[in-house]
Amino acid sequence: MSARPIANSTISFGLVSLPVKLYSTGESSSKVRFNWINRETGSRVKQQYIDSQSGDLVPRDDMIKGYEFAKNQFVTFEPEELKAIEAQSTETIEITEFVPAGEIERIFLDRAYFLGPAKGGARAYRLLSAALRETEKVAIAKYSARGKQYLVMVRPLGEGLILEQLMYPDELRSFEEVPLEDGEVDTAELTLAKQLIEQASNEHFEPEKYRDEVKERVLALIEKKIEGEQITMAPQEEPETKIIDLMEALKASLDSSGARKGPARSASKKKGSSKKASSG
Repeated sequence: MSARPIANSTISFGLVSLPVKLYSTGESSSKVRFNWINRETGSRVKQQYIDSQSGDLVPRDDMIKGYEFAKNQFVTFEPEELKAIEAQSTETIEITEFVPAGEIERIFLDRAYFLGPAKGGARAYRLLSAALRETEKVAIAKYSARGKQYLVMVRPLGEGLILEQLMYPDELRSFEEVPLEDGEVDTAELTLAKQLIEQASNEHFEPEKYRDEVKERVLALIEKKIEGEQITMAPQEEPETKIIDLMEALKASLDSSGARKGPARSASKKKGSSKKASSG
């Protein structure tokens, strides 16, 4: 079945206007979702809003949106006022510049949408895709939709195009906030780590090899519950020992695959038995 577009837009660059359609790249409904149920009646419960001061139930018609400009102080906005301050939704993807494809750090990527040509846009669509591929560039653009302005990147995907929503710089946290302990990289450990990476490497990523095992297990347990079985958690045995030395951990990882070669094997023979400690 053909994918259904979730929005229509127009890519503009220079004097060229390219009508496109946006398609979702994933299926969020694939997630197993649970509802809150009244234990006594078996019916779903509804969310309600309670006044934080009086504790009274607040009907939706009595609610209004507000912005907290100071602690417990709000300025309120009527729906018409909110529409006035929202960005105008032009639904246009306005390209502002082209940059090398490798210039965009992955940390900026938020979500992605497939782009397909709308009626009358096939030639310009394929032209832009081919030009981006051959120049190894991506397009940076502004996209105004749903009352917001998004920073986006348009890049080639095969013979097509994909739009990736980017985060603004002020939406990102700095990695400098992450505490890092001091530590030296040992040459011998680095050799083993590189060997471990090499023996577990493949030339291509094959996503079809992977599946959501947790989802499969949850669905199987749900089926058992529907059939009247009681669900209990099987006890998990704690490992009797654990490797506490980084060098020995690397050697054991290589041993477990049965593919250790060269210097690693010689080093293992000289080192002797692995150091292990009880996990008490």
